[in-house]
Amino acid sequence: MADNMGRTRTEERPVGQLVGEASEQLTRLVRDEMRLAVAELQQKGKRGGVGTGLFGAAGVLAFYGGAALVATVILALATVIAPWLAALLVGIGVLLVAGVVALVGKKQFGAATPPVPEQTVNSVKADVNAVKEGLHR
Repeated sequence: MADNMGRTRTEERPVGQLVGEASEQLTRLVRDEMRLAVAELQQKGKRGGVGTGLFGAAGVLAFYGGAALVATVILALATVIAPWLAALLVGIGVLLVAGVVALVGKKQFGAATPPVPEQTVNSVKADVNAVKEGLHR
């Protein structure tokens, strides 16, 4: 007996045909999921590139601003103590702050998760669950 779209019912088709169709559908599904993963990673890569460039520009500007502030502190201290001592004390302070920031950055970097195509992973999990449910029927 045929359904509304002219296809025969599952019970009337040979097992070989059903296995062939399942294999074809699984292949198509895997290819589609791979295309989705590639598209998602490309989009994330583009956004990451723009963000990286903006962070770089902000870093350069912050460096120059910080250097101006360090010079200001040295000049202010030089009115009270010898200029060489003012420069030495400020330099030591800056290096201590840099060390603390480096340690915090290392900790944060270690806790970062790798870039993963989250939508694709969720989609593949849903597909696997659907296949499992279909096998149990």
